[in-house]
Amino acid sequence: MQNENTTLPPKTCSVDRLITMESDIKLVLSGKKSATRRNGRYADPGEIMTLDGQKFVVERVYSQSLGELTDDDARSEGFSTVEEYKQSILAYHPGMPWLPHMRVWVHEFRPLED
Repeated sequence: MQNENTTLPPKTCSVDRLITMESDIKLVLSGKKSATRRNGRYADPGEIMTLDGQKFVVERVYSQSLGELTDDDARSEGFSTVEEYKQSILAYHPGMPWLPHMRVWVHEFRPLED
């Protein structure tokens, strides 16, 4: 079950570092990626992220365990299944364990209309 907090802990990084990999930027710009998971909290709800001149507003930020991930969650990340998402993450972070109890911060966003 997702743990949506009303009081969030301090951010560990800034929104401009939320999505930096070119492949992820392309997924966001094409509309295939509407969420990203990080081991720290990079944004507050309402913050604006700019990618290649396009603005996106962070709508929700909450904690989730890796064991709670669903295929719908994977699709919001731009992948077809949890297994595909998992393999991609493990390829980015060689040697990182994938532990079901490990918690990540989910940042959901949408394009900002002018």
